[in-house]
Amino acid sequence: MGFGFGSTLLFVFCLWGLLISFSSSTRLGASRQKFEVNKHLNRLNKPPIKTIQSPDGDVIDCVPVSKQPAFDHPFLKDHKIQMRPSFHPEGLFEENKLAENKEEKSSIPLNQLWHAGGKCPEDTIPIRRTKEDDVLRASSVKRYGRKKHKSIPKPRSAEPDLVNQSGHQHAIAYIEGDKFYGAKATINVWEPKIQQANEFSLSQLWILGGSFGQDLNSIEAGWQVSPDLYGDNNTRLFTYWTSDAYQATGCYNLLCSGFIQVSSDIAMGASISPISSYRDSQYDISILIWKDPKEGHWWMQFGNGYVMGYWPSFLFSYLADSATMIEWGGEVVNSEPDGQHTSTQMGSGHFPEEGFGKASYFRNIQVVDSSNNLKAPKSIGTYSENSNCYDVQTGSNSDWGHYFYYGGPGKNPNCQ
Repeated sequence: MGFGFGSTLLFVFCLWGLLISFSSSTRLGASRQKFEVNKHLNRLNKPPIKTIQSPDGDVIDCVPVSKQPAFDHPFLKDHKIQMRPSFHPEGLFEENKLAENKEEKSSIPLNQLWHAGGKCPEDTIPIRRTKEDDVLRASSVKRYGRKKHKSIPKPRSAEPDLVNQSGHQHAIAYIEGDKFYGAKATINVWEPKIQQANEFSLSQLWILGGSFGQDLNSIEAGWQVSPDLYGDNNTRLFTYWTSDAYQATGCYNLLCSGFIQVSSDIAMGASISPISSYRDSQYDISILIWKDPKEGHWWMQFGNGYVMGYWPSFLFSYLADSATMIEWGGEVVNSEPDGQHTSTQMGSGHFPEEGFGKASYFRNIQVVDSSNNLKAPKSIGTYSENSNCYDVQTGSNSDWGHYFYYGGPGKNPNCQ
């Protein structure tokens, strides 16, 4: 009996010791994670000279242009900020083209919710403040603000298995077979429904260089709904870049060093307002990305007059010269297991054949040629992994130039 009791006691003591050790290592793990998260937040959230509360719960920090996250990059330590491009795709960079005077600027709808709380002073840029919860939603501190691998449509020789494994689905128009120095489009803005928090729906243009292997270069911009990234279902303006097919380089918006913002008016990652309604008012945004032929940087313009900033050419290998493919369209993540399909919507959540006021569109699609001129693309191709889930239909007319309707509801009787 004594032996049995002693063994039990020993076992209890051992178990108790293990529990204490487990709970202290859990506490250590938790405090280490907290330390890592706070370190990352301090890196991202630069000291502001003004702070603006947005009606949607965002906090917008007005940070001096020279103190933005881009300048954490070792190659940008002595970089002289270029406040405006040397050239604009329609020719020389003239004052009136950029709506420099205040009257012209005020007539352009600003399209972001945070403007209700004020504006950032000149020589500062608005940065959406990253919160602890934002980082904790990511799979790791390191992966925060990054896309998962294989999230790019490969129209030509797409291997169905590869496409389905990655869980990314697309409905796009594309052009290839030439050297491209930029692209433009006006994109209809919606608020697609997302089935699960780890899925997203976006509409964007892609500027692509290199092969579709590990060395792919990509510059992307458009609107997205991503509960995982932003913590809500708002439609937000975003950018992305990578120089190694989403492996170690690049990020969304200003969540790593790279993109240099110069605009004090528009915040990357901030909510767009208003958005389109089915059979009601339609709203769209224009995005232009082009390569400055003098400096070699890739610039982005939002709307008619807001030059957002640039991606320095040294970030890229292939795009240091030119792009080899341009894509426009929608992308969603399907994270449903066992071959099931998500009901996450793309675009308006309606198929292209429903047309204006119901389906989502891209219009006035253009590319920038080697002479730095905007021109209509020749021979547009289209691509979607499963047209029963999300589809795309192109057209052209005198008002909209080259355009396409795209999108769909995801899961439906023909898409399980």
